[in-house]
Amino acid sequence: MDSKEKTIELIEQALESVRPYLHADGGDVKLVELTDDNIVKLELQGSCQSCPMSAMTFRAGLEESIRKAVPHVSKVVAVNVPALA
Repeated sequence: MDSKEKTIELIEQALESVRPYLHADGGDVKLVELTDDNIVKLELQGSCQSCPMSAMTFRAGLEESIRKAVPHVSKVVAVNVPALA
């Protein structure tokens, strides 16, 4: 397993730790891409796309979980929510 595969695995584990909270509100998240310069691209799904609290959920939940698991991530963006791109 190369380091990018390992990083993706760690990101997926971080997302799994947050998913139950997203599912409780009818939402979910999908890892779209990890770029070569360590930018994580996520897609918010279900109610997370339009929820007024999605920015807070994104920053405090998803981004924080990923940064704790993978400190060398340079940026976390949501590809389908313009305010979080």
